[in-house]
Amino acid sequence: MAKYWLRVALDVPLAGLFDYYHEEPVAIGTRVLVSFGVRQLIGMVIQTPEQPEYNAEQVKAIRMVLDDVSPMPRDWLALAQFAAQYYHRPLGEVVIPVLPSPLRRPAAYTGKLSKGGPVARLRARQKKSSTPPKRAKAIAAPELTAEQAAALEQIHIDQGARRYLLFGVTGSGKTETYMRVALQVLAQGKQVLFMVPEINLTPQFEHMLRGRLVDEHNQPYRIAVMHSGLAAGKRLENWLQVYEGDANVLLGTRLALFTPMPNLGLIIVDEEHDHSYKQQEGLRYSARDLALWRGQQQQIPVVLGSATPSLESWHHAQQGHYQLLTLSQRAKSVPLPAIELVDTRRAQLEQGYSPQLITALEKTLEAGQQALIFLNRRGYAPVLHCGSCGWLSQCPHCSAYAVLHKGYKHYMQCHHCGGQSPVAKHCPDCGYVDLTPLGKGTQRVEEYLAQRFPQARVLRIDADSTRRKGSAEALFAQVHAGEVDILVGTQMVSKGHDFSRLALVGVLNADTMLFAQDFRAPERLFSQLMQVAGRAGRHQTGARVLVQTDYPEHVVYQALVQQDYPLFAEHQLQQRQQVGLPPFVYLALITAESKQLDQAMAFLRHAKQWAQHPELPGMEHVFVYDAVPLRIMRVANIERAQLLIESPNRLALHAFIRAWAPQLDELAKYYRCKFVLEIDPQDI
Repeated sequence: MAKYWLRVALDVPLAGLFDYYHEEPVAIGTRVLVSFGVRQLIGMVIQTPEQPEYNAEQVKAIRMVLDDVSPMPRDWLALAQFAAQYYHRPLGEVVIPVLPSPLRRPAAYTGKLSKGGPVARLRARQKKSSTPPKRAKAIAAPELTAEQAAALEQIHIDQGARRYLLFGVTGSGKTETYMRVALQVLAQGKQVLFMVPEINLTPQFEHMLRGRLVDEHNQPYRIAVMHSGLAAGKRLENWLQVYEGDANVLLGTRLALFTPMPNLGLIIVDEEHDHSYKQQEGLRYSARDLALWRGQQQQIPVVLGSATPSLESWHHAQQGHYQLLTLSQRAKSVPLPAIELVDTRRAQLEQGYSPQLITALEKTLEAGQQALIFLNRRGYAPVLHCGSCGWLSQCPHCSAYAVLHKGYKHYMQCHHCGGQSPVAKHCPDCGYVDLTPLGKGTQRVEEYLAQRFPQARVLRIDADSTRRKGSAEALFAQVHAGEVDILVGTQMVSKGHDFSRLALVGVLNADTMLFAQDFRAPERLFSQLMQVAGRAGRHQTGARVLVQTDYPEHVVYQALVQQDYPLFAEHQLQQRQQVGLPPFVYLALITAESKQLDQAMAFLRHAKQWAQHPELPGMEHVFVYDAVPLRIMRVANIERAQLLIESPNRLALHAFIRAWAPQLDELAKYYRCKFVLEIDPQDI
């Protein structure tokens, strides 16, 4: 019997590939069902060597070749291999989790209901319900502004791997610029990958794409959507449409980056600065950074767009690595809203609202226009407090406070571990019954506004009010339909939405981010405030933005009032260069978790000792900081600590980690803790 040796990537926390064989040749990129210990797993063939790496007599045969999908293409495998190498993860943790779940679940092929596999079942369902997709109503193309036309002239779709940073103020027509470039690429028969940072932005972008992307015969281009909120069957259907070339455009969040596209011609990354493009579990990749690598690999243009670019991207543009395209004026000849700072140190506040904000709300409602109150904290109150003994509602499982939520029934919830508990009827320490909610969440803001303005229709949009599938889309539809007078929201409402009647934005408690430990906090705050301010006055003049603050002289607020991102970026980049922070250095972070903080700290201290070994490559260019507990040290009864690694040389940093990190697995076992290595961490 002939044996064809296979090296297979599996989604297990072990480095390297695994040897199997089959009686017939199997192409690289093919999925196979294998036995791994007592489990059955789906893996992917990565190599077909002449001989196995291990004892041939001990190598098992694969159980099944899964050929219902053609083998993954070589360029896709190269992307996965780069991601595995750059983020220092086993290849199997890349190639398997990014597939639609039916393609990586053994039960989908071996269970009682498998019926030939998930693709065969999908095809059968499609035959039974072969209704053509509804065509969206055509959206007329607006006339280009001079700045948009100039930007389009500079974007070359046939000159290889060009990188563009489209820096445009909110409402300047970045989306229309994307559309025009996409139409040029689609007319050449190529595919377009359009990325957005959050799921709740996909419905409006899908509507726009379906209405605008039509060919010269007025036939719509086929559009597929990809994000984690899709049902497994729908995600598989859309994935196949793109992979098989039946869909021309893929609109999606970060996971869309790993969808194989046989004829990719353009990548657009909207809101490129957004933190959501960084995966925070499993393979901790940056979809924006991998999009740039994929553009280089495919020799195609990548357009990054933002009103507040990441400082890394802005620095690259200033250095000439990206071509900077600027849209400085709003597309509809409507001026940017006036941004005003309200010094709350001198104001007589009513339930946390300044007289200026209350008066502005009254005038906005009288004029029949909409207002938005922005507070990036959901729930009713951040903490319950006992006025007698000082007790605070600490989460029993985390070093964080449990937040009071109101609704159909009141409850306390920790926003870190998710644990819920009933609201205490009296202080558990002293028995005092008059417990007081401290601070404000969106629920409390909504309650106050409904009482203060009883004639107004108040609507809250946050993670709590949009838990059910389709609820976010329905709530935003109410706002767009004019059925809401005052919208209360978190960052969910701050970006990408075009509210035609919004004339006032009020910002509460912005200062909470101003002095956070994370060095990126000022950048995120400025971006967040510019984005939410940009929701106002997109279709009418006279819009206002009121920001309540105790620190009106801070550079974040001064640059905000001037709506001068370059001023803010220059100040921040100077500070970062002086103290040695990204983008002038490169970082890696090891986070250790254990039931005992001492064990996690001991593991990290020992790891740092190993890092001093003189023979480690690149160590002369690497600095390892001392181990420290995380700011929120305990989550779900697990203690956490971290170790930061820094280098001005990216190649040296990766060479060092490549030699050092694999040794830490045994050390972690000794100290009975787990650890995660993150490259280019966003939260420190």
